Amino acid sequence: MKYSKPPLSISDQIAALERRGMVFSDKTAAAHYLSHISYYRLRAYTFPYQNNADPNHPFWRPTPFRRVLEDYILDRKLRLITFDALEKIEIALRTQIIYCYSIQFGSHWYEDATHFRNPQLFKGDIENLDREIRRSQEEFIKHYKSKYTNPGRPPAWMSLEVSTLGTLSKMYDNLNLGPEKKQVAKHFGLGHPFVLESWMKTFSHIRNICAHHSRLWNRPITIIPVLPHKVNDAWLSDKFLSEPHKIFSSLCCCIRFFLNRISPGNNFSRKIQELLVSNPTANLQTMGFLPGWEQEALWK
Repeated sequence: MKYSKPPLSISDQIAALERRGMVFSDKTAAAHYLSHISYYRLRAYTFPYQNNADPNHPFWRPTPFRRVLEDYILDRKLRLITFDALEKIEIALRTQIIYCYSIQFGSHWYEDATHFRNPQLFKGDIENLDREIRRSQEEFIKHYKSKYTNPGRPPAWMSLEVSTLGTLSKMYDNLNLGPEKKQVAKHFGLGHPFVLESWMKTFSHIRNICAHHSRLWNRPITIIPVLPHKVNDAWLSDKFLSEPHKIFSSLCCCIRFFLNRISPGNNFSRKIQELLVSNPTANLQTMGFLPGWEQEALWK
């Protein structure tokens, strides 16, 4: 089947949405927004209000353009809060992995295949890391290359500092199950490295969503974190653990828990609560926020 839909002018976009049941109180303002937020990007936010089984995508009921725009703005603010939190988490993870292994095995431990379980994965991860080192414009990388010829790669505290969270996650996942790997997980309050492996994959996934300005607020999380049912720190009641594919689990069980470990007194909880209070019409259940979530010990 050949794609044959023509591009629509801004006025035609408004007309199409109006035919489907969207309500515009100010078409001039709507045209301004559609000139700076693409029609296709907003489609992700009109989707929950439409009958998408119908090829014409009619709205279930008259839906104000402003309502969809508010969802878009809520999502943007949620991404910014989440991205800021993930920056702190990524730096802490990088620091602990580099520290625990470098103290035990020296400056270039990450080049030694004997520390890793799968040789093929190790080879691919090193190739990815080499590309990231070559792309880096950090002064400490330039200084190392200009001064040292052996080893060819900089030490772990330089090389892994410029790796992506995705590469770091894959390398940790492939490390042998030894004391150092357990030490990293224990530092962050997680009993087993298997849980941290899972959380790092989820962190990387959500970071990529935020970095590419994609929809987050009611998006199913496809890389689902493993949720321990018992930890020593503040945690959640069982009823809040039943939907790990929703963003609440990742925000709460992973990001919030991690921040409490690495940055006691952080304002992540306050920011999330203020955001949701300022958007009272937001559908919290599509995000996994069940009634009473803010009273849980982990959020206080």
